[in-house]
Amino acid sequence: MHALRRWWHDTAGGLPATFWYLWAGLLINRAGAFAMLFLSLYLTDVRGASEGLAGTVVGAYGAGGAAGVLLGGVLADRWGRRATLLAAHLATVGLMVALAFTRPLLLIAVLSALIGVVHSMPSPAFVAAIVDVVPAERRSRAFNLQFWAFNLGMAVASLLAGVLAEASFTALFLVDAGATLTAAAVIAWKVPETLRLARPAADPPPATAAPKSIRTRRPGLHTALTDRTFLVFVGLTFVLAVLTMQTSTIMPLAMRADGLGPSAYGLVVALGGALIVVGQLFVPRLIDRHRKDVVLAASTALLALGFGALAIADELAIYLGAAVVWTVGSMLAAPPNAQINADLAPPQLRARYQSVFYLTFPAAAFVAPTLGGVSLQHLGDRHWLIVGGLGLLAALGHLLAGPPRERHVAALRRVVDREPATPADRVPTG
Repeated sequence: MHALRRWWHDTAGGLPATFWYLWAGLLINRAGAFAMLFLSLYLTDVRGASEGLAGTVVGAYGAGGAAGVLLGGVLADRWGRRATLLAAHLATVGLMVALAFTRPLLLIAVLSALIGVVHSMPSPAFVAAIVDVVPAERRSRAFNLQFWAFNLGMAVASLLAGVLAEASFTALFLVDAGATLTAAAVIAWKVPETLRLARPAADPPPATAAPKSIRTRRPGLHTALTDRTFLVFVGLTFVLAVLTMQTSTIMPLAMRADGLGPSAYGLVVALGGALIVVGQLFVPRLIDRHRKDVVLAASTALLALGFGALAIADELAIYLGAAVVWTVGSMLAAPPNAQINADLAPPQLRARYQSVFYLTFPAAAFVAPTLGGVSLQHLGDRHWLIVGGLGLLAALGHLLAGPPRERHVAALRRVVDREPATPADRVPTG
């Protein structure tokens, strides 16, 4: 019993109530966000669209997502986290109901792009609000639970979507809207505005004490886009995202070439999801004693080894074994990745930094299939050696970038805490 209480404390203890309401809203939102998973099938089977047109409409949803991430970051720092979350959720409800009853394909495409915008807007606000309310020493466990809720919600969504799609696509869209409305109700009822916790005090610290990235007269989105320390980290995260995207983009093609059908692919994906749902809650005790850059280097190396092993995969057992390796890598990477991103952001720009960080995922979703398909076609199994090598280089990059990044974070914390900085802590950044 004592061991169980200790595990619960290490995994979820000491987190404020506001975090748990944000967590509940995220879980409800993800569990109900299943309609767009079946958008291409809906377009081809129900609306009579060609595969090419369906792909274009789905692409419009993705493009809207990229725009929504940036818009959500700016609004969360200006309007507030709560206001942005409520606006995005309520807009999603209206657009999803409209999509359920819209027939013309052009209007469906427009609605899909707009849904892409409002689906992505909450991400920077959710994370910025978590950073606002959770003390720095407990953020690792908070982000671990956020990653767990996201994956648990997606697993539930995948199961519900298949059942509802067979019954009625209209019901699929309406239930999605209902789940989003429920998440909005939780946020409206229990989540206060947290932006005031991130506001800098009226009397600013000496400019010479601050990292150059925040020594600007009008800090804004451009601050994140010119912060070299932050952009190095974003670049390394982009590599991690490209590796992760292999699962849903290139691996199915490789498995088909090896004579393995959709059921085998589904089993590999299900194994990864099950590992995350069961094992993610044990990650904090495993990684909290180690430096974040070392954990990220190890996790990226595991991803590299897992995908690199597919160069010799020709049967399901090898794919399953490789999936275990890269899934453990993903599980270890999630908390420090989110925590470093939070540490690098000046308090008044938290959501903007989050929005730039989240751009890595739609970018990887474009790059991974575009270049990966050509690579697999012309290089065959050597494609996986290239993917593995890229991951190992990123792991080395984390080790090299870690120490200067920590000095940058220390300097930024001095600015926030209004402590005098020593010359050694004045880190030059873009």
